[in-house]
Amino acid sequence: MKLYDLELSGNCYKVRLFLALIQHPYTLVPVDFLGGAHKQEPLSGLNPFCEIPILTDGDLVLRDSQAILVYLARKYGGEAWLPTEASAMAQVMEWLMMAENEIARGPNDARLHDKFGYDLNHELAVTKAQRVLNLLEARLTNRDWLALDRPTIADIACFPYVALGHEGRVPAANHPHVMAWIDRIKALPGFIGMPEL
Repeated sequence: MKLYDLELSGNCYKVRLFLALIQHPYTLVPVDFLGGAHKQEPLSGLNPFCEIPILTDGDLVLRDSQAILVYLARKYGGEAWLPTEASAMAQVMEWLMMAENEIARGPNDARLHDKFGYDLNHELAVTKAQRVLNLLEARLTNRDWLALDRPTIADIACFPYVALGHEGRVPAANHPHVMAWIDRIKALPGFIGMPEL
């Protein structure tokens, strides 16, 4: 198994984090993102969207961090991280979609603007990020985890860009239940960090 990776990418990090939590071995392949390696062969052949992370496992090639989490959870994580029972699975999937949409266009875009100089509407990203933080705060007021009564890939998918919000001027510090959730994830056995976390 190989993971084509950029250390500062939250999407790459969530895959590294999950692999650490389930203690599954893999080969990390750093990608020269600034040099455009993700837009050239062999990576552009693996992912025509020219994005990372990319996970290869034998002949299988996956290109989206949420899809990678689903694959790893089902193949290597057992029922704990992504249950097969319909309602429980759907509850996890709701949060994967939030990671892909609201979190990506909120805290992630704000971070891309500030940390990497992307030409994005920072004010709009901050507005969306504040909405995300408020939704998470409400969700976590009387519960420890986003989807079920235990950590799942829902938490892993949503965690990085929320925890890195300070890099886009949208820190979670004023949301105590979100901060407590971040701390619970950091306390999971096998947790690994990334720069700024």
